Amino acid sequence: MTDLPGRGNDPNEDPFAIFGNPQQFAAVMRQIADMLSAAASSDAGPVNWEMAKNIARHAVVAGGDPSVMEGERRQIVDALNLADLWLNEVTVLPSGLVNPQAWSRSEWIERTIPVWKQLCEPITSQMVETMGGTLSAAGLPPEAQAMAGPLIGMLKQMGGILVTQQIGHAIGTLAREVVGSTDIGLPLSDTAALLPAGIAEFSRGLEIPTEEIRLYLALREAAHHRLFQHVPWLRAHLLGAVEEYARGITVDVAALEEKIRGLDLSDPAQLQRVLGGGELLKPEETERQKAALARLETTLALVEGWVDTVVNTAAQGRLPSVAALAEMLRRRRATGGPAERTFATLVGLELRPRRLREAAALWKALDDARGTEGRDAVWNHPDLMPSADDLADPQAFLRGETEFDLSRLTEEPGPAEPTEEDGDQKGDQGGDRDRG
Repeated sequence: MTDLPGRGNDPNEDPFAIFGNPQQFAAVMRQIADMLSAAASSDAGPVNWEMAKNIARHAVVAGGDPSVMEGERRQIVDALNLADLWLNEVTVLPSGLVNPQAWSRSEWIERTIPVWKQLCEPITSQMVETMGGTLSAAGLPPEAQAMAGPLIGMLKQMGGILVTQQIGHAIGTLAREVVGSTDIGLPLSDTAALLPAGIAEFSRGLEIPTEEIRLYLALREAAHHRLFQHVPWLRAHLLGAVEEYARGITVDVAALEEKIRGLDLSDPAQLQRVLGGGELLKPEETERQKAALARLETTLALVEGWVDTVVNTAAQGRLPSVAALAEMLRRRRATGGPAERTFATLVGLELRPRRLREAAALWKALDDARGTEGRDAVWNHPDLMPSADDLADPQAFLRGETEFDLSRLTEEPGPAEPTEEDGDQKGDQGGDRDRG
């Protein structure tokens, strides 16, 4: 018989001896039942998003989350509006600001939860089912499992709670680091916003005036929203690539079994500590998943590279420390900033920061060769976008562009990009490039 924590190898031994004192075990079961009752939600999925949101909010409140004062709100809104005016001079994409806001960290969590739900749910169902099944199998000997149906079902529900807690803690940790709604490169909100507390934390130790830092970060926030509001296909393209990649993620059962070996199932707090973390996520690395990953990394790099290019151009002559701030952000990404850690924890994906510098160089080369209008017109259609190979050789991309009807690059943006259901139409439109 397999060695189990708290049991010998006597086949005549009580199979439930693993749980020790029956009264103590009954008390633990009541504790777990209380947790399951508290976690009850109208959500149809395995994750209780209301619970995850509350965990994230408690995490930021514990570290200090002051309300935004009226003076801070005015400073943020003024900075975003001024930054937007500067961007008018360096890009043909129109403003993406509708109702610029200043948020507390708790407000950031509240406003971004809907997108986190969309990003995380492709993987959470698999995590909960595998985690619950493994907990059940590892916690009880075979002869006891048939007698413990309700307990096994309860342990599977516990898997959902553990995943919910993991997501809540990850979002709460991120909320203490972000400065706006676009730090991770994805459109987490339709509203442009900055966090005064995040800006204060970002500014700590920098010998740069706070107003200059605020304006630089406002430029980045406003530039992201120009893309997300006025490039119709971009949002679905990015989120779809994340979802496609996440569907290829599995739970590393061997690692999970290793973690729970020797666990005391009568200690729910220990379960929560040991089973948290994104290291249990294991990509299968199928060809389809590799393609989704490449598409996601390339598009995120192109978004960030374009933002870097237009922001640094707009800030030249206005913000003396623009070069130092830009370099600080690059180093933050390279050492694993909020974006990298969040994706690794919640989606099992590590971004490659090196692509960002290559993308910025490509946008700069496009600007020099085609001008602002020609550079920004590349966003008109996904078939015009540079590929991963183009990031490594911008000049080759520029030479390839000369084979197109260049009038396409200066036309006004057309109607919204077709959805995946209209894939056949999209393929026909992309044929022009193949025939170039």
